[in-house]
Amino acid sequence: MAQLSFFSAEANAPKVSDLGGLLCGPGQVVSFGGAAARLSVVVEQAWRAEAIAAACQERGVDAELATSDEGTPLVRTAFRADLAELAAAWTKGAVKAVPAGLSLDGAALRLWTLAAGRWVDNGFLLGLDPRAPDTYEPLGGALARCGLAATALGVRGGGPGLRISGRRRLTRLAELVGPHPLAAAQDEWPVVSRVRATG
Repeated sequence: MAQLSFFSAEANAPKVSDLGGLLCGPGQVVSFGGAAARLSVVVEQAWRAEAIAAACQERGVDAELATSDEGTPLVRTAFRADLAELAAAWTKGAVKAVPAGLSLDGAALRLWTLAAGRWVDNGFLLGLDPRAPDTYEPLGGALARCGLAATALGVRGGGPGLRISGRRRLTRLAELVGPHPLAAAQDEWPVVSRVRATG
């Protein structure tokens, strides 16, 4: 039996602050007078929306499934007081910003992967928010601090995103995020068996 990393997604009880992982990717948070906030994220596939809604529920946060104006799956919460701290940490003025010294653990990485993770040539890509380019560099730094140094990819390379490559780093990512949430996610999830097959 594999040893569970202290930082893996399954090592600690789910908490609301884990939802910051959605904000590493395309997630958005809107504050209402500093007393409440709403979290939303538009994703590319229905399985992502279902898994994110389930992850919110695990943290005591109800989320509804809807469709964005572009016709893609959307997950959003109501305005909630327990999301106000998350909003305060992830915004500077009205703009999304990475909290200073952000430390990524397995739970946050799992949520980022649910929102915007996929295999690309030579690695696994964690998608970034095209509307928040100032978050790219600090998120790259946060990945490096947790042993997942990544290469930034622009739109032409399939991004914006941060590509993790190399067997050691991909194995670490797979161990941190844990097993895929649904069968539909299997082909786009960082699993150790695929790392070995492509390494």
